[in-house]
Amino acid sequence: MWPLDPSRKEVLRFAVGCRVLTLVLQALFNAIIPDHHAEAFCPPRLAPSGSVDQLVEVLLGGLSHWDAEHFLFIAEHGYLYEHNFAFFPGFPLVLLVGAELLLRPLRGLLSLRSSLLISVALLNSVFFVLAAVALHDLGCLVLHSPRQAFYTALLFCLSPANVFLTAGYSEALFALLTFSAMGQLERSRSWTSGLLFALATGVRSNGLVNIGFLVHAQCRGFFSSLKVESALRQLVKLAASVFLSVFILGLPFVLFQYYAYTQFCLPGSAQPIPEPLLQLAVNKGYRTADGNEPPWCSWNFPLIYSFIQDVYWNVGFLRYYELRQVPNFLLAAPVAILVAWATWTYVTTHPWLCLTLGLQRNKKTLEKPDHGFLSPQVFVYLVHAVVLLLFGGLCMHVQVLTRFLCSSSPIVYWFSAHLLQNQEPLLRSLETVPWKPLAGDSPPAQKVPRNPIKGLLYNWKTCSPVTRYILGYFLTYWLLGLLLHCNFLPWT
Repeated sequence: MWPLDPSRKEVLRFAVGCRVLTLVLQALFNAIIPDHHAEAFCPPRLAPSGSVDQLVEVLLGGLSHWDAEHFLFIAEHGYLYEHNFAFFPGFPLVLLVGAELLLRPLRGLLSLRSSLLISVALLNSVFFVLAAVALHDLGCLVLHSPRQAFYTALLFCLSPANVFLTAGYSEALFALLTFSAMGQLERSRSWTSGLLFALATGVRSNGLVNIGFLVHAQCRGFFSSLKVESALRQLVKLAASVFLSVFILGLPFVLFQYYAYTQFCLPGSAQPIPEPLLQLAVNKGYRTADGNEPPWCSWNFPLIYSFIQDVYWNVGFLRYYELRQVPNFLLAAPVAILVAWATWTYVTTHPWLCLTLGLQRNKKTLEKPDHGFLSPQVFVYLVHAVVLLLFGGLCMHVQVLTRFLCSSSPIVYWFSAHLLQNQEPLLRSLETVPWKPLAGDSPPAQKVPRNPIKGLLYNWKTCSPVTRYILGYFLTYWLLGLLLHCNFLPWT
């Protein structure tokens, strides 16, 4: 997919190492720490559990907690309960296909759930590694700074959302599709980019926001070609392109809502439900398709997703702003501060570029463009991150901001790499060395560390305060997420 130059090889090596360590630690934490008895979705197991299934549960059970249980349930049984429709079908479908294709020879030894759990561990590890490489590729295209792109990909391997990029969540697949789509758009491959963005929308609902990337690229093309073709012709082409982008990216969302409508609002469409799962619905009050017609069926726009977010999760404007939620706001504060700081830094550096929405650049920008995080091409990515931050901070359960932003936006990693490169003397000293990230045969005085992030960790005491704050945040959330999430304790 990508040429394996030395920096990409190191990103691959580091990403694989982080995945292996993550899987080992989650198994260790899950074994030595008793699970908290949380009021979470926990359906009964229909198939008998054999000795191999029990071993899989011991080794990988930490990956099936909280929302991961929903994805595993959907992959195994389909959309039986109304609240299951809060989780989009892309990831469960991939898990099911992976289990059927990769683990079919073991089906005699494994239940379907165990196969799905192994599929989670294997596929999310692959998605994560490929997402790291895709982010490196995107950084090279946008930042025009090989060093900063390299630091960015290494930081992604230590993502604060690490546990959600590993467990049975859709974040790793979404990050891979989103970063790959962004890279294709930077290469002016609009059709490929649109397809990848559409697939991302089938994985997570916030993929709809990515429509902005396609629209912004089309607007840039409109203004750049005004002097060549007539304004009316270009305006018609722009309107058609925008409509097509909205249609392609919105289609997975619309089809999923329509499927829910056929299940709950049209008589005789519901699929049969096994008795133990039907009894669970009675005990817990879960709505099934063969019950009373839900109120959203009579809406002008019957969107089950909006109904679930409102009724089941209490998601809405400022609903989460309660005194008892202060700890969750504190959990989300570091990533919110990073994005706000990045926004302030960029806007004060490029006020004209921001005022013109990145569509017009002054002569200074054109003659001598900045590289790295301050590159003019970063503007649209910054707007995307700000939109996610505002929506997540005002309308969602605020603690999910960490995984929400870290799996959707490269800004968190680009700005962190920018701060490390500018504020850390150990990294600034490398600026005088030619770009050879894996140089091993150069003179000792000029040898560049194979992995600069590891070098900073080895020299922690001599690092600048900014470096310690950033790496401390990344590593603390990386480890605490595994420790808490894998034992049914609340996390981000």
